[in-house]
Amino acid sequence: MISFMNINLPHVLAEVSAAFSAYERALADNDTFLLNALVWESPQTVRYRLDDMQHGSEKVREFHASRHSAGTRIIATCTTITTFGFDYATVNMEFVIDHAELHGRKTAVWARVGPDSQPEAGLHRGWRIVALHESAISRRETP
Repeated sequence: MISFMNINLPHVLAEVSAAFSAYERALADNDTFLLNALVWESPQTVRYRLDDMQHGSEKVREFHASRHSAGTRIIATCTTITTFGFDYATVNMEFVIDHAELHGRKTAVWARVGPDSQPEAGLHRGWRIVALHESAISRRETP
């Protein structure tokens, strides 16, 4: 028997959208508490960028503690959220970095891993980033 997964159920899409918006606000505000709360607390958590990478939530927390975003403004140009069933989603965002000749791309994999594991982020119904990949290219290279 073939079963079909529900794609973009409205209430799941709203939950992931709210969690992603909270993450982006936390990045802009350099709110390390919320950034850390929205990342899955696991050695399987992965975060990649052009010039660094972190394996495991402890390394991601260390990165959050060391980052300085003062004066950096990210402007989203396109965001696509796709949910699969009730507990898994991807968020793909294209953005420009204000005052830089860079066009960025971000892919975040979200999973509902349970508010009981990290009650400090329970406002987001258990949604956590389990993998994140960011890249940037020169704006001149974009179509």
